[in-house]
Amino acid sequence: MAKILDGKAVASSIRQEVRAEVKALKEQGITPKLAVVLVGEDPASVLYARSKERACKNSGIEFELHSFPESASEEEVLAKLAELSGDPNCHAIMVELPLPKHISKEKVMLAVHPDKDVDGLNPINRGRMFTQKDGLFPVTPQSCIEIMKRQGVTLEGKNVCLVGRGDTVGKPLIFLLLNENATVTVCHTRTKELKKHTLSADIIVAAAGRAGLITREMVSPGTIVVDAGINEVDGKTVGDVDFDAVSEVAGAITPVPGGVGSLTTALIQKNILKAVSLQRAGK
Repeated sequence: MAKILDGKAVASSIRQEVRAEVKALKEQGITPKLAVVLVGEDPASVLYARSKERACKNSGIEFELHSFPESASEEEVLAKLAELSGDPNCHAIMVELPLPKHISKEKVMLAVHPDKDVDGLNPINRGRMFTQKDGLFPVTPQSCIEIMKRQGVTLEGKNVCLVGRGDTVGKPLIFLLLNENATVTVCHTRTKELKKHTLSADIIVAAAGRAGLITREMVSPGTIVVDAGINEVDGKTVGDVDFDAVSEVAGAITPVPGGVGSLTTALIQKNILKAVSLQRAGK
């Protein structure tokens, strides 16, 4: 049976690091602050905002929620983002998605200062990632890397088959894996002979958003399998990997839930602290 790569244990370790770093910053007179902008009353977005507030409170990070009604104009939202971007006491900004249809996601992403963009959505941060410059990068792709590295998986020189090319996970992950000196094969749901690519991989990362896409027959014995998929099937949350069957042959595997997704909130806080560092370096 495969070793389980436990995301909850890794997240706990990261949270301890965050609390120590926050304490050190406060001793220097700096209290990290996250501002979340919420437009409308989407239940999931409200829930996510409140969960971030609880996580920040537990780590000693200051939290502000800026709520706008569904009818708020694009100009109002962009003006608030410009204000927060220019506020030296605000270190990190997140905008809850989805936005109402009359507000441009692209304009909103551009309005958040790149050094405060802890979602890693500003095109400048995408450019920094592509060119191996220091910046703020999306947390789910980072989670895929961290859950392996922190449990002893070496990426350098490994053949990684990445199944997924989405803007949120797949595409950023290509470059984060390359930055770790992995050799990356990019596949997706329209790849012909997908099995041929996965069988030759040392590591498979599934991020296509299709339940059960990676089956036992597609995994060679001892392969590391990281499942970044999130799907709802019969009221249950499952990944892109047939977990029970694949865990019989894989060397190590992440569960869903309890794997990659468990790290995201902790890594948002790591990004907040990185934002503080980038802003201090830029002064």
